[in-house]
Amino acid sequence: MVLVTPVFLLLLSWISTQTVAEVCRGTHCYGAETSDPRPCVGAHCPGGRTSRPPRHHHPRVAHIVAGQHHAYPGSPRAVSEGYPPVQPLRVRHTDSSSGTRIRAPEVLPAGCTDADCAALVKQFQPTTNDTRECKGIECRLPLRIRSKARAKSCVGEGCSSEESQLPPVHLSDRAAQFMGDFPELGYPSPELGGAPLGVQLTCDIKPGENEVPSEDALILHLQLAKGQEKLVEALRTQQIIIRDLQQKLADQQEALLSQQREILDQQRRMYEQMDVVKNQYGLLSETIKQVSFQGLQGELQSYFESHLAGLQSQARSHLQKSYAVHKMDLDSKTMDVVGEAHFPQPLLGCSTSCEQEEFCDFQKDPPKCEKCTMCPPGFFLISQCSPTADRMCQDRDECLEVPTICGERVKCLNTPGGFRCLGVSEREAVMGFCGHDYFYNQELQECQACSDCDGEPVSVTCTAVTDSVCGQPSESQLSQSWGANVGIPHARNSGTHIFPGLQLNIRSKEKIDLLSNEVGQVTFLQHGLVWLDHNFAIKHSCRNFLQLGMRLNGSQEEEGRDLSDVRIEQPDKKYFQGVSVSSGVEVEPNHTFTLLLKSPNQHCNQSKDLHVYDITTNSLSLLWLSHDTGAVAMTAQMSLLTHYQTSYRPTFRITSVSDPYMVILTHDYRGVRFTESGVVKFVLQQALYSMGHTCIREGFSLIAYTNRNGTGQEAMQAFKTGVNYRDTSITLSGAVSVAGGDTLSFEITSPSQCNIRYFGDSTGISMLSLIWIPSAVSSALTATVSKTGLPSGAVRNKQLSFQQISPDTPQIHLSRQGEPNSRKNFVFHEKGTANIALNLKLIHSCNIVKLTMQKALGPGGTAAPVAQQVSGSMPEGSEWASIGLRASFPVQNGTAVYVTLDCIRGRVNQITHEGGTNISILWVAV
Repeated sequence: MVLVTPVFLLLLSWISTQTVAEVCRGTHCYGAETSDPRPCVGAHCPGGRTSRPPRHHHPRVAHIVAGQHHAYPGSPRAVSEGYPPVQPLRVRHTDSSSGTRIRAPEVLPAGCTDADCAALVKQFQPTTNDTRECKGIECRLPLRIRSKARAKSCVGEGCSSEESQLPPVHLSDRAAQFMGDFPELGYPSPELGGAPLGVQLTCDIKPGENEVPSEDALILHLQLAKGQEKLVEALRTQQIIIRDLQQKLADQQEALLSQQREILDQQRRMYEQMDVVKNQYGLLSETIKQVSFQGLQGELQSYFESHLAGLQSQARSHLQKSYAVHKMDLDSKTMDVVGEAHFPQPLLGCSTSCEQEEFCDFQKDPPKCEKCTMCPPGFFLISQCSPTADRMCQDRDECLEVPTICGERVKCLNTPGGFRCLGVSEREAVMGFCGHDYFYNQELQECQACSDCDGEPVSVTCTAVTDSVCGQPSESQLSQSWGANVGIPHARNSGTHIFPGLQLNIRSKEKIDLLSNEVGQVTFLQHGLVWLDHNFAIKHSCRNFLQLGMRLNGSQEEEGRDLSDVRIEQPDKKYFQGVSVSSGVEVEPNHTFTLLLKSPNQHCNQSKDLHVYDITTNSLSLLWLSHDTGAVAMTAQMSLLTHYQTSYRPTFRITSVSDPYMVILTHDYRGVRFTESGVVKFVLQQALYSMGHTCIREGFSLIAYTNRNGTGQEAMQAFKTGVNYRDTSITLSGAVSVAGGDTLSFEITSPSQCNIRYFGDSTGISMLSLIWIPSAVSSALTATVSKTGLPSGAVRNKQLSFQQISPDTPQIHLSRQGEPNSRKNFVFHEKGTANIALNLKLIHSCNIVKLTMQKALGPGGTAAPVAQQVSGSMPEGSEWASIGLRASFPVQNGTAVYVTLDCIRGRVNQITHEGGTNISILWVAV
């Protein structure tokens, strides 16, 4: 049982004081008409104030008010306070969804009959304010806590009978009357037990607990409904205000957007006006320059012509007078002045008479005859060449002559010898936007008039991006090859060290008009592009690594430019190591080429620590390309980076390029992009320092990728055995076909627990070199070794079988089934120059592994070696080894090339057909 709190009792007391006086008066008191033995109580009863038992109110509902439980008649607490036991009436919630209250029927007290209880029911009916001693909830309170009686409105028996016989008031009418008489009670105070607005009223239908008169429950329910209506009205008002504010905000945003659009339109118009002003200013400047030059030239010409005419007349008169006065006798030689007038006389100032298409240039000191200037392309003739003045030409204003030469909406700007279309991209211009008789000059980024050669033969016609070439067509070859042997010079004494650099001797018996071979070096005699390959095998015991490099325009005494360098690591024991170094470069006459072998310390003795393998074939080969092929050469350096653990994609910085339009770097500097289709011959060499035993076991891989339209594809791969706390180099060379827009990039992979430092500087140890050749004069083919039929065991000069990867070309193909040496011979169908790069990854126990490239003239012709490379035993702890060779040589229609493998003192256990084994062949027309 929950006790009634003092706050709730005070509330009930306050409500009772606000109602009418509760004092019983006269005949309306108990017992007056019913002979009730209970005494009358109150000031108006006979005998004064007497105590009597509390009145029995009939309870109607059980209700919870602000979480408080009250005593009700019939409960133990009510019995203890003087209430007789009465059966309570309860209101139950039977519809949970709608919350509708259903009142139970009235039940009379137990043991009461209808006739006996009529007076009792009448007593429980509410009376008027004049005749009740208590009101409402106060009547259910014990006498000791009721409030004191108020002043009486009617005294004694003078009260009217109408007041004493008021009709009964029903509960619903009583609640309405209560709410109407006391509007201030619409929201009872929480301190007095009233529930705050929005509190959910719940009904407890357990019998015997929490019963509250239905009159009070109805009052609270009405209060709650009225509060909810006011809250809903307030919320609707706030929603209307919020919608008005949102509408105002949307209007302001629309106004702001319109202002911004106006500002952008004003800026656009301002920029257009600025462009027009710039163009007009440029046109005005060009016009002023041309007018000023023409005016000055005309004034100078008229001045010199008038001055020379006067001088000539004075000279003639002076000579005539001299000859007339100084006559010789008949025996002496005389001159006929009149006769001399018929012979041409030299102009005053020029020592000799000027020939046809020459004029006397008085701006020279002394004056002399000069060739008359020819009007350049894009200019027209104003005045012909004269003996005293050069030919005058005027620039053709293409924008004025053809207003729509750039289109209707593109601004045209006239330039000397051509024009420029403002806003036209370079891609549109190179597609023939300049029109007939004009080409796009990539350096000036404008359209220039093609040369007309003035009657001379045209060797190369004008194209969309190149000018005409005048003169007889060149009969020189497009490509040539050359080979030589390389050896170490004899040591001057037993203590000779190679620390400063040892120049290797280049010796060749082949004589060509491209170069000369003297003093162990190569001197170029013609312009062109050169691709160089050198196969080198050495066994050394130097304390640190050796470095083999190529240098252009320099030697040991004269500093030059390092083209390419590879590092030969320090071995744990003495065995042969085979390396290949390559480079591509543009050369000019008198450029010299040398090979150098260097050591980083002073403890490498030339006679004691070095042993070079004597390769019987040419170890150095050269592929020369004429500029007529349209080939482009590029070299780039790698950036210096720190430790990497898994994969490394190098970034590049271009050091030289013969045509920056055809070959450019990608936006992230990790690849090379090609503008047009062709074949790319490339080599990448990266110096590194590795730490970790897993480096030796798993080694490194260098992979080349080609990317076309966002799709990458592996083009070539090379393998290198790893080292632990050593310096070494990994290199990859090959040839791939590319289309316009394709890119070429590289990646170096290493074991996860191998720490590597990559180097990049200007010494050539980390560089990328390539030559792009148009597809019209070149082709390429790639292949790998076959999955079956490979030599194994004790292998002695066995041919390797291959599987072609790239499609056939008209110039090269791999022999097929039914042809001699099926899948072993690469057959050429057109005369040209070939360059081959081979990488082989294998497991062996040989003391020496030898790769030899053989060339045969026709299927039944005699084969001869054209290139060779050797390598020693596998490093201890390594799972794989690698060997490779590179060479250039001439081919004819029907030439067949194949590769043989030789194992000396050991076995070949396995040759992998992927991931480090491949061959690439480049063919160039002659």
